[in-house]
Amino acid sequence: MTVGNMESAELFDAGKKGRGLRATKELNAGEVVFAEPSFSAVVFDSLATQVCHSCFRHQANLHRCAQCKFAHYCDRTCQTACWDEHKQECGAIRKISKVPSENVRLAARVLWRIYKDTGIVSDSQLISVDQLQDHVADLPEEDLKQLKTDVHTFLEYWSCGRQQHSADYISHIFGIIKCNGFTLSDQRGLQAVGVGLFPNLCLVNHDCWPNCTVILNHGKIELRALGKISAGQELTVSYVDFLNLSADRQRKLKERFHFECSCEHCSQHIKDDLMMAAAESEGNKPSADQVKEATAFSKDCLEKIERSRIEKDYHQVMKLCCECLEKQGNVLADTNLYKLRVLSVASEVLSYLQSFPDAANYARRMVEGYTKLYHPSNAQLGMAIMRAGVIHWHAGQIEVGHSMICKAYAILLITHGPNHAITRDLESMRMQTEMELKMFKQNECEYHTMRDAALKNQPMVSSS
Repeated sequence: MTVGNMESAELFDAGKKGRGLRATKELNAGEVVFAEPSFSAVVFDSLATQVCHSCFRHQANLHRCAQCKFAHYCDRTCQTACWDEHKQECGAIRKISKVPSENVRLAARVLWRIYKDTGIVSDSQLISVDQLQDHVADLPEEDLKQLKTDVHTFLEYWSCGRQQHSADYISHIFGIIKCNGFTLSDQRGLQAVGVGLFPNLCLVNHDCWPNCTVILNHGKIELRALGKISAGQELTVSYVDFLNLSADRQRKLKERFHFECSCEHCSQHIKDDLMMAAAESEGNKPSADQVKEATAFSKDCLEKIERSRIEKDYHQVMKLCCECLEKQGNVLADTNLYKLRVLSVASEVLSYLQSFPDAANYARRMVEGYTKLYHPSNAQLGMAIMRAGVIHWHAGQIEVGHSMICKAYAILLITHGPNHAITRDLESMRMQTEMELKMFKQNECEYHTMRDAALKNQPMVSSS
């Protein structure tokens, strides 16, 4: 499809939700509803020297801008492609002899582009970027203090001839970024590396069980259908991870996006029972006190686990995980959020420590829980199954590993599309494991001999 083509979606009045987008024709699972380049985007402060400021690829040996000594690029091609956006930024950084935060840099880029091209930069853009919602009036006092600081920094930093803007208008732009900024991932979709504004995407409303997903592919976002969508049906995406209780999702949405979620899954508390479920064995259930005690222990233990992870004390992490899982035992079900969080950490850390058989056991249980909770075409579910498949392959459990990799591939074809880097990697992995599985079935002993020899000659890569 042509980049920026909006033939499959149109703007409409979504009632209490305000503006929204709806389908103009029937769409099928995996179909790209529209693709959109960013209006403006910046790399996170913490990754400024590790990620290209033009294509957002994460890689080593980037070339630094010789003038401002801040921006980094893959090569001269990327630097030239980005010069229109960077030249004002470059001069501003040199003027104040320091680099402001990513929010200030993005606000400046937005205003420089509005000044140069106006707020609408293509025929397919449905709304001017400065007409997006800002919710500045809804910000809590602490956020308003930060906003005031950002505006002050911005006024020192920004310049465009004699063009000046009021503090209210600059606050409006910061509010738009806070409410509508979309996180950009690296080329494989595995790490968040920056933030950008995509005006048409900002018009897509939230639903905790959406009919679309968003993925960054070759520098542009793609809105992709998760299943069949009828003409006239509203297009929705999820602004938060579904793996939270409905009340917690509602709280996060209210704090971050300033609206009360009344979607079906929140209103009817769908799957909350599974997320807080107690274990059941042969009709026997633990007492309410046992569940309460295991839940409180899990909360405390997860905080300790996170501290140990930050300190990179992975053996302590596993000690805590084992203690927590033992306490949860036959008290919390495998769909319980607290158990799933411990299983996720345990599988990730054991994989890093190359204890693959144990990691595979935890990953399998985690995936079984995720499958009962997530939308069947959820991107996070697909990525979790992919990682679990890789862990099983490393553990020598080739049949289970291949099966999981195939399931993950089917999901990512919908959520990411066949041309995304991670989908192509997964397709190669699927073909490799299929060949190994045939070899395994023909001669198991010979397969293990060849596999062990191959693994000794190549370093293990962490799936975390």
